[in-house]
Amino acid sequence: MSGNGTFPVVPVVTAPEELDITNAPHLESALAEAAAKGHGSFVVDMSQTQFCDSAGLRVLLAAHKRARADGGGLVLAIGGKAVLRLFEMTGAVSVVPCFASLEEALTHASSNGRQADGVDGDGQAPQGSAASGRPGADAR
Repeated sequence: MSGNGTFPVVPVVTAPEELDITNAPHLESALAEAAAKGHGSFVVDMSQTQFCDSAGLRVLLAAHKRARADGGGLVLAIGGKAVLRLFEMTGAVSVVPCFASLEEALTHASSNGRQADGVDGDGQAPQGSAASGRPGADAR
């Protein structure tokens, strides 16, 4: 399956503006639905998400774990500094690749059919990811 003739189609699931215990189950269902359609890798667009609590983090990490078990992975597009900080403080950026834009996340998820695993073949964080300390990614 191909989106533009070069890269495979990568599903995008959009997270709500506030991701917490009240709506995390809805995101969990949407991620499970994307996985059930045979997509091993997908992107969660969190570019408009301004808040994420531990329930949201748990859903995202569990979805990434399931996707990895199926040979794929989860890639995040995180626009909000507070949300990125949560991923940095918990160490989740070393598990799930995080990017500052949806375009970067899609490029990573679809590039050469590689797994969305958070590290390149050399064991380093992908270039341009928040985990690589890229300027503009709220590096501290």
